[in-house]
Amino acid sequence: MVRLEEVSLQYGNARRAGPMVLHDLSFIVPEGGFRWLRGPSGAGKTSLLRLLHLAVRPSRGRLFVFGSDTGVARRAELPALRRRIGMVFQDFRLLTHLSAFDNVALPLRLAGRPEAKVAPDVAEMLRWVGLSARMAARPAALSGGEQQRVAIARAVVGRPSLLLADEPTGNLDDAQAERLMRLLKEMNRLGATVIVATHNAALVARHPGPALRLEQGRLIDDG
Repeated sequence: MVRLEEVSLQYGNARRAGPMVLHDLSFIVPEGGFRWLRGPSGAGKTSLLRLLHLAVRPSRGRLFVFGSDTGVARRAELPALRRRIGMVFQDFRLLTHLSAFDNVALPLRLAGRPEAKVAPDVAEMLRWVGLSARMAARPAALSGGEQQRVAIARAVVGRPSLLLADEPTGNLDDAQAERLMRLLKEMNRLGATVIVATHNAALVARHPGPALRLEQGRLIDDG
């Protein structure tokens, strides 16, 4: 599902190159696998997730997702690969002019799902995250925790093959975090490969699993 071979990442370009943020990462996450992504702030967790979400390409090395070498894939090939990936962003990235329902429906509509099939899937996912009564609300009317749950519902509504989550419990209380973990575990049980970045040591302790550990952009444990 995911394979990195000596992957490094440096932001910027040849004229104004920034510091190297990831150094020579090599690991494999098999299809249907689950990995925690651990490490202190600044370790490179978000940058690694951006690579896996195909938002950036490696500066060096080779990254394979769904068997495709993303470093040499044509730009036109990337959207189809990205549609198979669900991403829960740390900053939510909800569209402010859309309701919670329409934010969650967006990836299905972009994929061309018939509208008759969109509504029941979106309603079920919002029920799963406890927001059935808030479907019509826009992001500005939602709390941080509610916005986080909308972002989670949007990431998983299309049943992605690869699900990435960047601190998905950061704005959730313990009960909501446990609900989220049940959802992620269920997605994993149904075959999705899941990678979750988190600082929540208590959550990891309650749901033990293999972990990728980063320090200063370097992999110190491949799970």
